[in-house]
Amino acid sequence: QVQLVESGGGSVQAGGSLSLSCAASGIIVNINAMGWYRQAAGMRVLVASISNSGRTYYADSVKGPFTISRDNAKRTVYLQMNSPKPEDTAVYYCAGDRTNLLGHPDDYWGRGTQVTVSS
Repeated sequence: QVQLVESGGGSVQAGGSLSLSCAASGIIVNINAMGWYRQAAGMRVLVASISNSGRTYYADSVKGPFTISRDNAKRTVYLQMNSPKPEDTAVYYCAGDRTNLLGHPDDYWGRGTQVTVSS
């Protein structure tokens, strides 16, 4: 059983910074690619993903200000959000995948953490 637990969400002013973390526990060998999705009023959308070798993918809307990284020894993936905008307000979900494909990691899910960006 794999568990993903997010932390670091909260409120931030536009132009500030916020860092999200997601710690994995359980049968870690089953996780390769990991990613962050977000969901506002509607679909859950992939924001960024990273393979276990460090290859990354970013949605165009966050390319530049957001950075995804991972520490395989700590079994943790991070999302550094710099200069967020009010439209980045959403529930952010961590996800893990058994493959290293970056397009849609979705085998395992965290419960989500709220990020609110005020103007």
